[in-house]
Amino acid sequence: MWCIEQEDLELLDSNFVQKLLPEYQISLKSVEQLYRNADADDKKVIAGMVSDCKYVIEWLSSGRRPGNKRGIERRAGYEREILLEPVRMQNFTAGFNAVPSEGLTEDQCFQLEYVLGLLSRRERECYMLANGEGFSHVAIAGMLMISAGSVSEYIQRAQKKISSVMEEYRSLI
Repeated sequence: MWCIEQEDLELLDSNFVQKLLPEYQISLKSVEQLYRNADADDKKVIAGMVSDCKYVIEWLSSGRRPGNKRGIERRAGYEREILLEPVRMQNFTAGFNAVPSEGLTEDQCFQLEYVLGLLSRRERECYMLANGEGFSHVAIAGMLMISAGSVSEYIQRAQKKISSVMEEYRSLI
């Protein structure tokens, strides 16, 4: 179980960053002084320390990860959105529907979730977008930022896994 010590709680106050920034600036000055007086072998290691200190100082002063041009709130919609599986979304909204839908039975939902759980994340995404949502392979490739050939390969792998599981299931019945 994860436990927070009293000392750690003191670090979580609202002035934490304002206290931390001057400490890193002091550390940067001392590391730069060491760099000036170091020999060639030590300069490689100390240069990494200088780089790390500058990185942290920039992050603490700007409030954003260094190198990013825009924060996540300013990104395009496709970069912010997370694709969810329709079956799981159906489970979330099932309690809110006043009229029961004529969708899958509970047994079918269990089977579907089991089979989809056997797929890798990327196989599941591609399979659900192609078969559940009806997107083309090119559209899926654009959404997931992979090639259309990769999409086809993921879908073929998913179909093989699903058909083998369904054959096993039918043989048990």
